[in-house]
Amino acid sequence: MRRIASIQRDMLARLSFLACSLVSFACFAVPIYVIRPFRHQGARELAVALFVRQIGPTLSALCAAIAFAILIFTWRRTRGWGKRLGFIALLMIALGGAFLSRVNVYEQMFHHLDTPQFETAQAARVDKDDMVLTVQINGESRAYPIREMAYHHVVNDTVGRLPIVSTY
Repeated sequence: MRRIASIQRDMLARLSFLACSLVSFACFAVPIYVIRPFRHQGARELAVALFVRQIGPTLSALCAAIAFAILIFTWRRTRGWGKRLGFIALLMIALGGAFLSRVNVYEQMFHHLDTPQFETAQAARVDKDDMVLTVQINGESRAYPIREMAYHHVVNDTVGRLPIVSTY
């Protein structure tokens, strides 16, 4: 009877360890998957992703701490280096999720343009189907191609001697 209880306890510990590792990783992966560029995001899935992004740092740290505690608790009873390496790999996933959920990867992915370069309308290679964002201030005009803005999202510029930020 004791042997069965011990096996059940170990199985529960392993499943809890796996769940903590997956939840910690999901705190990073869910917002990245949903809020990726060039993809439609529905209001509901965006709300979930933003909620996970908000609670992710705390939840993933808690999950990583629980996974670490389970690893210490079960380490001596875990037989074989294969199982131990599996535990260590899952702990690394939990720790990676805890770390990555604190990094704003959107700032890493998209770099704003501080010094955009412009051409005259006649020299610019813009197809007739290309969309542009346009600004006209004090008689001076700028056009920012959407295909370029979709990558950078932000252009810092001066138009008509006024500093502006164009975003898409």
